[in-house]
Amino acid sequence: MHYSMQRNHVHLIVEAAGKQALGRGMKSVAIRLARAVNRVLSKGGPVLLGRYHVRALKTPREVRNALAYVLLNARKHWKQRSSSAPPVQLDEVSSGRWFAGWKRKPRAPTQATPIRDVASARTWLLRAGWRRHGLVDPAEVPGG
Repeated sequence: MHYSMQRNHVHLIVEAAGKQALGRGMKSVAIRLARAVNRVLSKGGPVLLGRYHVRALKTPREVRNALAYVLLNARKHWKQRSSSAPPVQLDEVSSGRWFAGWKRKPRAPTQATPIRDVASARTWLLRAGWRRHGLVDPAEVPGG
C-alpha cells in the first residue's frame, strides 16, 4: 500500500482480493484515520465524509502513473499554488520513504518521524510490472 495525505483528502494505492475485501479494508482505514485525527485534534466522531472512489489499475503504465501521482501529489499541489518549482524532496505525509522505485533517492523532509511502514506489494503489477515504464523520478510533477 502507498499513500499521500493532503489537507482535505487522502490518496491510497491498495491491493485487495475482491470487492468485499476492499470494502472491509477501507472501513478499517477509515476507522484508523478517524482515531488518529481525533486523537491529535482532541475530538471525536467520523473524519471521512462520503465514500471513497475506486479505480482498478489493470496495466503496468496505469500502476506506474498512479504511484507517481500518489507519491508526488504534494508537488502537484505546490505547482498549482505557486509559480516557483516545487522542492524535490520526500513528502513528509506520504509513504515515499518506503518506496523502492525511485529513479534517484529524494531528499528527506526536515521534520517528521515516520508514522508507519507500508505493506509489501503482493501482485506482479505493483511489485514489478510497473517498472517496465521507468522508475519514478522525484522531480516529476504528476498530471502536468
